Amino acid sequence: MKLYSYFRSTAAYRARIALNLKGLPYETVPVHLVRDGGEQRKPEFRAINPQMRLPTLVLSEGETLIQSLAIIMYLDEVYPDPPLLPADATERAHVRAAALIVACDIHPLNNSGPLAYLRKTLGRDEAAVNAWINHWITEGFEALEKLIKPSPYAFGTQVTLADLCIVPQVASARRFNVPLEAFPKIVAVDAACAKLPAFEKARPDRQIDAE
Repeated sequence: MKLYSYFRSTAAYRARIALNLKGLPYETVPVHLVRDGGEQRKPEFRAINPQMRLPTLVLSEGETLIQSLAIIMYLDEVYPDPPLLPADATERAHVRAAALIVACDIHPLNNSGPLAYLRKTLGRDEAAVNAWINHWITEGFEALEKLIKPSPYAFGTQVTLADLCIVPQVASARRFNVPLEAFPKIVAVDAACAKLPAFEKARPDRQIDAE
């Protein structure tokens, strides 16, 4: 398998963790999201993923998968051990809700595309952009802090999809100096996951394209 990835992409980070947890070998193909206007916009990558976003997973048989949560759910269905969703339907709904708060409410507003639009089209300075990032991460984390149940992972003793989304978002929060003192449960989940090799190997600074 080939994973088209960028070391700072939180969405690609999620996919890397999932692949590592499943014990699946994969080749990383770096795609720089900033250099030369964004390598994802080049025709050769657009031919692979018409959305021009990361991650993109090309399977061994040649099929291409896009969107991090779709990729992770595919991996969980095809390689069910260890499972990334609880057996209980209600708990699955809670896990999915936590994951979606990150993937649908926080991350899209702080992705490279919207931030570039704020800077270039709307003419906002870095102080305004950083305030925007801080606001949306904080608002999302306020909800997450009330929903998760660290024991030691977000929803118990088993790593779930929620953890795969929370850990990269915490890394992003730290990168942008978002205060985390008000979110001790989120910080505890991140610390517990950091002890696992699958998460450690997926860290941005451990990637071949890390700068």
